Amino acid sequence: MAQELLSGRVAVITGAAQGLGLAIAEAFVAEGASVVLADMNEEQVVAAASSLGVGDRAIGVRCNVTDEHDVDAVVAAAAARYGHLDVMVNNAGITRDTTMRKMTLADFELVVDVSLKGAWLGTRAAAGYMREHGGGSIINMSSISGKVGNPGQTNYSAAKAGIIGLTKAAAKEVGFAGVRVNALQPGIIDTPMTAVLSDELKAARIADIPLGRFGQPAEVAQVAVFLASDMSSYLTGITIEITGGRHI
Repeated sequence: MAQELLSGRVAVITGAAQGLGLAIAEAFVAEGASVVLADMNEEQVVAAASSLGVGDRAIGVRCNVTDEHDVDAVVAAAAARYGHLDVMVNNAGITRDTTMRKMTLADFELVVDVSLKGAWLGTRAAAGYMREHGGGSIINMSSISGKVGNPGQTNYSAAKAGIIGLTKAAAKEVGFAGVRVNALQPGIIDTPMTAVLSDELKAARIADIPLGRFGQPAEVAQVAVFLASDMSSYLTGITIEITGGRHI
């Protein structure tokens, strides 16, 4: 039997009650990790952790990623419960799509706070622990929208582009301590966030994808496993596009 890639490791995953976060949690536990799923929806995230079917190796906790005390607490809770923290996945994000002309300042700030500030707080908290405990892997969830920009997403595209800059700068700051910081940049993935798109818009998006389909959450999760594992031990500060060839 092949060695599990994340055997004995502990990971925190934000925005993990559904979608990409839950898919990453599923992939991590399949490779032997213990996971702390964090999300604003406490009831849903506790149920999500239970659904993984690995007993005490998965717990769900409420966490507002825009609150530094919540983020610091979930990192501390993971280390206290399992003895250490090896992987941090800053996945939480939301959309409030509309044109810039119609977008309210509140909706701009909310999306940037959850996606970018949340990733910064998670990176800071995890790196603070990891640099004192032998290193680790931090994975920040960007989006192809942060590379090319999407109409109606000036808030989301700005936040996701900012995550790339955050990832590169943080990688330079903490690499000396064995802490690796990388980013994922998914394209159109079949999640609840994309399920609301009209059939016409879905068809237009697929026409731009050389592989001719939307990606699946598990396909993003497997790249997260790679970045969390020793297979990527000499990678830091990079962004991996998971787009089926869109925008190449």
